[in-house]
Amino acid sequence: MKRYILLFPILLAYLSLFSAEITLTINKKYLNFPISQQEGRKKMQFIADGVEPWSVVVRLADSEEDYWVFYDVSHLKGKNLKINFDGDETALNRIYQSDEIQGHESLYKEENRPQFHFSTKRGWINDPNGLIYYDGEYHLFYQHNPMEREWENMHWGHAVSKDLIHWEELPTALYPDKLGTMFSGSAIMDYNNSAGYNKGKEPAMIAFYTAASSDRQVQCMAYSLDKGRTWTKYDKNPLIDSKEKWNSQDTRDPKVIWYEPSKHWVMVLNERDGHSIYTSTDLKDWNYESHVSGFWECPELFELSVDGDPNNKKWVMYGATGTYMIGSFDGKVFTPENGKYFYNSGHLYAAQTYSNIPDSDGRRIQIGWGRIPQGDMPFNGMMMLPTVLSLKTTKDGPRLFSEPIKETEKLFTKIDSWKNLSSGKANDLLKKYNSHDKLRIKTRIKLSHATDAGFNLYGQRMISYDMNSNMLNGMFFSPEDPTSMELTADIYIDRTSIEVFFNHGIYTSYLGRTPDPNNKEGLHFWGNNIEILDLEVYEVKSIWE
Repeated sequence: MKRYILLFPILLAYLSLFSAEITLTINKKYLNFPISQQEGRKKMQFIADGVEPWSVVVRLADSEEDYWVFYDVSHLKGKNLKINFDGDETALNRIYQSDEIQGHESLYKEENRPQFHFSTKRGWINDPNGLIYYDGEYHLFYQHNPMEREWENMHWGHAVSKDLIHWEELPTALYPDKLGTMFSGSAIMDYNNSAGYNKGKEPAMIAFYTAASSDRQVQCMAYSLDKGRTWTKYDKNPLIDSKEKWNSQDTRDPKVIWYEPSKHWVMVLNERDGHSIYTSTDLKDWNYESHVSGFWECPELFELSVDGDPNNKKWVMYGATGTYMIGSFDGKVFTPENGKYFYNSGHLYAAQTYSNIPDSDGRRIQIGWGRIPQGDMPFNGMMMLPTVLSLKTTKDGPRLFSEPIKETEKLFTKIDSWKNLSSGKANDLLKKYNSHDKLRIKTRIKLSHATDAGFNLYGQRMISYDMNSNMLNGMFFSPEDPTSMELTADIYIDRTSIEVFFNHGIYTSYLGRTPDPNNKEGLHFWGNNIEILDLEVYEVKSIWE
């Protein structure tokens, strides 16, 4: 009897977490949720037969909503879904089923919708995850809060593309579970059946991710046998729990690669103050090998040929912030050759490169999160243009270059081109493009008598080059020819973002588009007697058309 008396208050405490409940028989594709940013976040739990329960926090609106979000529940069709909510029953009863997303009429037509960058239909996105190519599809998984336009409730969202430009958004891949919410990670194809999940000729696609709770971050895996459409989590997760080892909760973002010389798997894991190396032969049992300090989050490790020479290769390690090291790797230890360098700055974060790119292609393709807000839209965040990474010899040694992939060219059509202009003449010629919401501009400028010059859009500096201080858009920059007065820039302007690739990709600046509302100049070169040696303007096709 005493045992039941003790359990009763525990049961009451659990039940008190939820003050409202509904049960829906799922017969439509979507559940639509009304969201109000004025509401506080309240816990919501979902329970259905054959599916592990999951919980989120949500700003559910009981009357006036700011926008609607949705869950794709097609995988639950025919099942009863119980929804418990720690909030008002009126708000809970506003959730409804439909085969359409609420507001679908305006989907991809919204005022601030990026026009040639991926953004999710609804909710928040950040880090790209699990970038992998398989059977004609590029997979883009990503950190996703489907419940509102701010960070929380991390799931793995999912989209696929045939060309890395046009994307089809698929249902959520990974949901929160008892170990926590779904933080960043990577994916591989297990051709050798290391983990033992393969069936027939279909290799398992395996995702590695961090499950994050309030006090712990642990490394887990899940596998898919239908090209990433559905996932089964490993029943013995977690794979790695290293909080005690490092006395730190910050142990996350596993990047897994195959190391061919030793025939084993390598996991690069951000832990405390840098990146750790783990190895495995079965993808389940992992051995700690080494650690490199000096990086934060979202590790990467890959090999590149210098100047395309297959007999001269270097390894590159980087983290989320756009800095990298070049060195060697023996399958267990990464040895840097010298210090860290940067290849981008601004709003790009947590970039990741694709795995399983065919040898016939051979490119190292990267996508990064654009930390650029979209205002009062029902979505937030974006992915920046995919780029190809290469190591090229410079006066300072090999350096990492990043340029937009060739597939982007299909989006741009040259509509104007000039040579040898004064800045005044160039500004006059560009006036007709000042109001365009998307544009690409390529230019080569010569500073001549100026030691400080640039190019603005309504007062915002897209190029700001100070030769006296060797500063380019706020970062130290030394041109390949130390006495050069010339600078090239390839500029991609979308509704809320600007990307500027300098000198064929040796440095990239990622900017949010923030025009000065009081500035009337539009596109405007400035600097003392600068020359515009080349100027090209391209119109842009929307990827949503």
